[in-house]
Amino acid sequence: MANTITSLFNIKYPIIQAGMVWCSGWRLAAAVSNAGGLGIIGAGSMYPAILREHIQKCKQATNQPFAVNVPLLYPNVQEIMDILVEEGIKIVFTSAGNPATWTSFLKEKGMTVVHVIANTKFALKAEQSGVDAIVAEGFEAGGHNGREETTTLCLIPTVKEAVNIPVIAAGGIASGKSMLAAFALGADAVQIGSAFAVAEESSAHPNFKERILSSTEGDTKLRMKKLVPVRLLKNEFADAVAQAEANGANTAELVTLLGRARAKLGMFEGNMEEGELEIGQVSAMLNEIKSAATILNEIWDEFLVEKDRLSALKF
Repeated sequence: MANTITSLFNIKYPIIQAGMVWCSGWRLAAAVSNAGGLGIIGAGSMYPAILREHIQKCKQATNQPFAVNVPLLYPNVQEIMDILVEEGIKIVFTSAGNPATWTSFLKEKGMTVVHVIANTKFALKAEQSGVDAIVAEGFEAGGHNGREETTTLCLIPTVKEAVNIPVIAAGGIASGKSMLAAFALGADAVQIGSAFAVAEESSAHPNFKERILSSTEGDTKLRMKKLVPVRLLKNEFADAVAQAEANGANTAELVTLLGRARAKLGMFEGNMEEGELEIGQVSAMLNEIKSAATILNEIWDEFLVEKDRLSALKF
């Protein structure tokens, strides 16, 4: 399938793997890219030297395009950007910050730039900054999220109407049916996180993967809106955050409660009660660990089947 996104990234399928902290290292990125999608290394959980190592290993593991996701609010951003240039990265996804700060720099270095947004205001800002495409991420998504709590169903058509660049839909997408729905809303591609978080190649701890697979409806909640909104699986830490918020905790108190390396403790090291467990609402639909290639191919095959089924409907 050739469209604006597959042409922009030179990939086979309009399926992007999200750049997730502690889940998307070089193994997952390479596996998705080798299967015909666009794999992404998540720099948000990596010191600069570790990021360089993952980039170099990904280059060895695939000859297909892959990208790096850079949360702009994280420390060492200048050093990370220098590494992207030195390693010849061609595609960069930026998030959690102002796209105007780095887009010109990256474009001048010949990179394709995509920015993640959660509302129309920032979609327009990203377009004005010169990005090549945007990821419009709905309220259902895992990890960092929008304060407006706009669902994917409402966000995608609104953003698509507002901008003139390709729109990648994210949030609540883990099947061919949901991918087709995103295309019906105007999306040019989909970005998938949670489904790949439980892939065989994901660097997430096995305990975290099993907790995701055993989750049910309502087991995730959007928390810490006074800091950076993040969707979390229920556990002792999430309950403590909920209690603090109910008691009117201020930003400083939430920062103290969050502490350091909380996400690493849960998602990478496997502490299921004291760690921060970031995942999307769609986790309730996931029930099996599979290879990244199997996940991608099943989504694509179902997308085609459902597209043909709808085309055959008579009204």
